[in-house]
Amino acid sequence: MDIRSTLTGLSEAFNAHDLDRIMEFFSDDCILEMPRGSERWGSRFEGKQNVRQALGTRFEGLPDVHYGNVEHFVDATADTGISKWTLTGTTREGTAIEVQGCDFYTFRNGQVARKDSYWKIVE
Repeated sequence: MDIRSTLTGLSEAFNAHDLDRIMEFFSDDCILEMPRGSERWGSRFEGKQNVRQALGTRFEGLPDVHYGNVEHFVDATADTGISKWTLTGTTREGTAIEVQGCDFYTFRNGQVARKDSYWKIVE
């Protein structure tokens, strides 16, 4: 498996707002951890359908969301990859957002088993 190419494909799918294509990369039993939430890990979503719904809220809340300045880092021996990016977008209320963040990916059998997202808190 070429993790770097997979990360590139994921980034392209996210920037296209193509949930169907995004979910092709994820395993049926995948886990997504989002930065915000009531637990120390943020919010956790388990299973392909729950992950799809959670990712869909990103496109609903930030209809023009874009991940730019993307860099990928890979540890093929551990089936892991990291994507570093700058997220830009505008909320439905008209607030512009620009934050740096990263996603930690764990792969199993060529698919995303876990996506753990982090971003800076801008005050």
